[in-house]
Amino acid sequence: MYSSLRSARLLFGILKVDPLYEFNGYARLCHHSVIVKRSSHNLLQISSFNNPIKSNKKKLHDSFVESQDLSSVSSYPYNETKPPHIPVMAQEVLEYLAPRGKQTFLDMTFGAGGHSQLILESSPEVRMICLDRDPTAYNYAKELQNKYPDRVLPLLGKFSDLPMLFHKLGMGKDMLDGVLMDLGVSSMQFDNPERGFMLSKNGPLDMRMDGGRDQDQLPASEILMHINEDHLYKVLKYYGEDKNARKIARALIESRYMFQKFNTTQELSEFVSSLLGDEYKLDKLKRPSHPATKFFQALRILVNNEMNELDYGLHLAHYYVRPRGNLVAISFHSLEDTVIKRHLTGVDMDITPETIGSGLRKHRTAVTVHTSQEMDQFMRKSWVPMFKHIVLPSEIEVKHNPRSRSAKLRAASKACGYTT
Repeated sequence: MYSSLRSARLLFGILKVDPLYEFNGYARLCHHSVIVKRSSHNLLQISSFNNPIKSNKKKLHDSFVESQDLSSVSSYPYNETKPPHIPVMAQEVLEYLAPRGKQTFLDMTFGAGGHSQLILESSPEVRMICLDRDPTAYNYAKELQNKYPDRVLPLLGKFSDLPMLFHKLGMGKDMLDGVLMDLGVSSMQFDNPERGFMLSKNGPLDMRMDGGRDQDQLPASEILMHINEDHLYKVLKYYGEDKNARKIARALIESRYMFQKFNTTQELSEFVSSLLGDEYKLDKLKRPSHPATKFFQALRILVNNEMNELDYGLHLAHYYVRPRGNLVAISFHSLEDTVIKRHLTGVDMDITPETIGSGLRKHRTAVTVHTSQEMDQFMRKSWVPMFKHIVLPSEIEVKHNPRSRSAKLRAASKACGYTT
């Protein structure tokens, strides 16, 4: 039997609790607040930053020149033929990052490298640090490094691995000129049935973006074998925003009593389809959307702990980007966009006022007031958004690249005089 702690970890995908998560309480159960809460904790409270290293630009430069391999990559199936990849909103990314001169940028979601290559082509001296948690993407980054020697540095790891990787590089605060985040699942992950992301192509129900690199991370099939009904309901409700969350969760748990296992994407998608019938919706291109789409989204977010990684990654972006440096973030569903928006706007009124105590978070009255210190904290901006609303892909781009239809772009510059 699985212990209660393991059940808690299964719920939020924290199968091996990273000490970097514990600084803001994300190792505890807090249900939907995981999705929308913007942590108010200072990065300097993280153990990795208690004794911040001195920025070492010479060591960073040597890392580009010497092509240091900072990551141990296990053997992993790798197709040397690079899959076709169309970077989403490429011109907008170049416009808002504005690369020039000898600037250094971090691509936190390298994928197949479409955006990074365009940035390198836009300016002959710009350098790119290419981070991805997928070993296949890391191999593509090494290919790009061969094409642009002394200008590309590949890194393998999640957002939460960045402090350790940058520590090895001698990188400290305010050393980047810009950061790019192109979130969601990359085309190469979707198009490979063996990765288990796509419900239209049968394959093992895996969904791990790390590709099995982390032996402590469970695949989706194993999570579904052990998660309880209440936890599964919350995952579907908050991560999938599925109105049928209770119905699906109860049916799936009951199917376990009949010794039914879900080992492939086809088995799971057919199960949800048989349960919901022909409840198809139309997407933005007026095409029918499979009834299991939201289930697959919620399960993928859980497996990869995506919301926690995104929240922490945005804190790290702010820490490492210099004042007036730019952040460009592209999201593909409302949960991601909500987290990004709260970071960029810098106003989070969900924090409990001191006057009502820590046990009454959402229950305020007309006499509840915030202290002046709390109001200063609420209104202090860490980022300056470049525009008020989101930027959407053009109709022409959506026609040529249907996967861009859900993209939402936000961009901001780091506020001057802000102390992390």
